[in-house]
Amino acid sequence: MTATARRHEVMTSTPEEAEYELRQSINSYWTGGRLLVGMFTFFVASLAFTYFYLRSSNSGGLWRPAHVTAPTGTGAAIFAFSAVAALLAVVGYRRFQSGGVQDWKVAGWTAVMALVIAMGLQIYQLTQLPFYPGSSGYASTFIAWAVTNVFLLICLLYWMETLLAQSMRLRSALPVGETVADSASPRAQKFRGNLESCTFFFQFAAIVAVLFWALIYLI
Repeated sequence: MTATARRHEVMTSTPEEAEYELRQSINSYWTGGRLLVGMFTFFVASLAFTYFYLRSSNSGGLWRPAHVTAPTGTGAAIFAFSAVAALLAVVGYRRFQSGGVQDWKVAGWTAVMALVIAMGLQIYQLTQLPFYPGSSGYASTFIAWAVTNVFLLICLLYWMETLLAQSMRLRSALPVGETVADSASPRAQKFRGNLESCTFFFQFAAIVAVLFWALIYLI
């Protein structure tokens, strides 16, 4: 099909077809966000299974010799900044739904900074460990979790920063008097679908952070 024919096909599409394509595009954000959570759930579940299996078997008493643990102060700080970022994402989204776009932006950029700090602390912590990666079952599990957490934080950081950048571009593209929170334009509707999935993923990440903070540092 030539470029002219494709343009003609787009121009002759009915309003019903355009609306259907828009709804499917919005639904794809919902589906994609849940699929991403599902994929991370399988990976995190494998880490949790490894933790409990090695802890229960404790072969040769090598699960955690001398009960060494990763730096708990740094671990608590990583958890705190991650939890704050998730809380800001959720609260900011609720303000967004109420029309508080600026409030969401402030919460979003603050969440981005919190994620950067959490990621930096996680990487720093890897340089301060009192054990070698393969020295025990606990050490191996911790290294696997730390690397996973860095990747998870990067995903959250990229997604939120991308949404914030998109909101800045949309502000100048929307008609006067409309905001990305209430505009009926296709771009604004797609943005809202993307933001909802991002917030859902933040909630999942908060649950994971609580779980592994308890496993790695408290138990």
